[in-house]
Amino acid sequence: MKKRSKIGIIILIILMIGLLIPQDLSMPVVGAGKSDYNSESFWYYPWGRSVTHKGVDIFAKEGAVIKSATTGLVLYAGKMAIGGKVILVLGPKWRLHYYAHLKDIDISPFSIVDKTDGIGTVGTSGNAAGKPPHLHYSILTLLPYVWKIDNDRQGWKKMFYLNPIEFIEGI
Repeated sequence: MKKRSKIGIIILIILMIGLLIPQDLSMPVVGAGKSDYNSESFWYYPWGRSVTHKGVDIFAKEGAVIKSATTGLVLYAGKMAIGGKVILVLGPKWRLHYYAHLKDIDISPFSIVDKTDGIGTVGTSGNAAGKPPHLHYSILTLLPYVWKIDNDRQGWKKMFYLNPIEFIEGI
């Protein structure tokens, strides 16, 4: 077998393993429920510089504990201009879980987390300054779901953004 074929098979096996790992999600803000977010807020237009809202804002008291919504690998924990203090976790199904506007980050990059791990606290960092404290939570897929593209504003981006509300409402 040629070297390229072996590498291709290894990559395919890694992709399949990632897809087969179950994604058992939980509400990331401790104590939050359906009354703490707007179930119509995903892909809401207009939404500032980002044009559409590609996640859900879960409102809570400043300092409320945020737990990882899933098991995964922390790829980034730090600051970004719009998101403020953010955490990015690679979870099952090759999905990225993005947590933004944190007050505190309690995890470091390349840590393994699960749903019992506190990763930070609710805050107002980034472009959430001056607004009620909340967690902006988004789920992005690394494997495009091209069938989700539609004619909405930025509708082509729907192949990468999954509606987190569909996952947390079942909790």
